[in-house]
Amino acid sequence: MTTDSVAAEPSSRAGRSRTNRLPAGFAAALQAAGAAAKRGLGDAILAELVQVRASQINRCAFCLDMHLALARKAGESEQRLDLLNSWAETEGYYTPRERAALALTESVTLLTESYVPDEVYEEAARHFDEPELAHLIALITVINTWNRLMVARRIAPGGKPW
Repeated sequence: MTTDSVAAEPSSRAGRSRTNRLPAGFAAALQAAGAAAKRGLGDAILAELVQVRASQINRCAFCLDMHLALARKAGESEQRLDLLNSWAETEGYYTPRERAALALTESVTLLTESYVPDEVYEEAARHFDEPELAHLIALITVINTWNRLMVARRIAPGGKPW
């Protein structure tokens, strides 16, 4: 490991490239779960902000490329997308509801560092009714799964994901 902030890229084993295969039906199941979560949340822009933020944390270039484009298509501003990585320090750019969703996104995405703090969950519960909160958590879980699938297989932006 280097002392630089970016770790050295590990070499592929014996020159073998990584697979871009997924088990039969797996991608379709994840796509269906993500679509259901987005529908239940009922806010296309918020859904994209959540997916972009999780993808930033997980350093998933494939998902960032996709969800930034979808956020723009849904009408999200360049400025808010540019500032999303530092949403907690940017008062006035995100609504309290969006801030609660982004805090929950970070807590669920970073589970290896701790549990989802009660205050983060309770703040989200103040802004989302129970079905919306269930859909939000499902969406966060699905994007984290996609991030891990793409990062583990090093699928590049615009690459063939399966």
